[in-house]
Amino acid sequence: MTRFGDFAPLCKSSPSYPWCNLFYRQLQRTGHAALLTGASSSPRTAGVGINPTCFIPPTFSPSSNSPTPHLGNIANIIACALSLALTFGLVWLAQRRKAAVGRREIQALLVLYAISLPLNAVTTGSFIAQGSTGLVVVTAIHAGIVAAIFWALLANALVATQVVEDGTWSSLVPYFGFTFLLFALGTYLSLDVALGVTQAIGAPANPVQNLRHVPLFIVLSVWPIFCVVAYFGIMAYIVIIVLKETRPMIFYTLAVMLFVLSQLAWLLLGRVLCTASSQKIDGSFLATVLETAAVGVLFLAWRSITEAIPHAALGALLFDSEPGIWEPRDGTQRSPQPVQRAKRGVSQSCVGSATRDGRLVGWNVCGMCLCRFVRA
Repeated sequence: MTRFGDFAPLCKSSPSYPWCNLFYRQLQRTGHAALLTGASSSPRTAGVGINPTCFIPPTFSPSSNSPTPHLGNIANIIACALSLALTFGLVWLAQRRKAAVGRREIQALLVLYAISLPLNAVTTGSFIAQGSTGLVVVTAIHAGIVAAIFWALLANALVATQVVEDGTWSSLVPYFGFTFLLFALGTYLSLDVALGVTQAIGAPANPVQNLRHVPLFIVLSVWPIFCVVAYFGIMAYIVIIVLKETRPMIFYTLAVMLFVLSQLAWLLLGRVLCTASSQKIDGSFLATVLETAAVGVLFLAWRSITEAIPHAALGALLFDSEPGIWEPRDGTQRSPQPVQRAKRGVSQSCVGSATRDGRLVGWNVCGMCLCRFVRA
């Protein structure tokens, strides 16, 4: 019976599921190598997974170090390389938007995703022997980066509320502080599972074949889902309720859909593609392509809302007069136009002042909501 926190079903039926590398080493370390059957019984013939129904063969010979015709997970390696180039392009485009809200934070998210791509290629590539310390360490770092990425995603939504001013120490210190903590947590849990640093966390499950580890399952499966849902909810509130915009929500909805499809491709299509291609490809490359597409659409959504804030927000919610432009499409930086007349029941003190780079720092989502109830 499958329970919450069991990795066994995923390691058996989902090819190239990278976290199975940790449990392969755990079974070896705890003297349960007899549970590894078929190709998984030998590190030189084992692919990614624990007794998987289908897997991509490793790139080395079962009996010697001579090369074999197998290319490993070549499709995912190519997808990761192309995605890495695209992600660096997005980082460069974000750098050009000098006056955009959350520029440093969105760049940090993109850089974290870029770091995860070569790690993804290595942990699913089938060119490092299963059970080796090198593969365990790279997989653990990959897990830590994944945990940090989803915190960075959620933090970008919090920055968008402007509760604290973006790009300042009050924003960047907690942003990077919690990024490091989540990275350390994911890495430590992964190393503990594989290497057994402590018995309290790294001890094998009972029964061992269930590959059960609740803390690691929460960090790598539940935490990402929570962050995606929370991010979408916060941004939907900002875009629809506060800014009264529709176009950015199209991007955010599409990004979520692409992310969901990427996970389905990895978990459900993997075995189908692996069997149909005679163990040449699986769903990991398609998951990488869809995840990168989701990141790209997320960037478009961020660019969309930073072209009009607070043009829509202040114009639609606060003032009868023509609102100022925050960052025009032509790339120039312009301070908001002076307000001629405030609506009844709204205090002009809600507006705030503009910084030298053209951003408004006196407004935030919470403040704008409160201002609507202030009597002039």
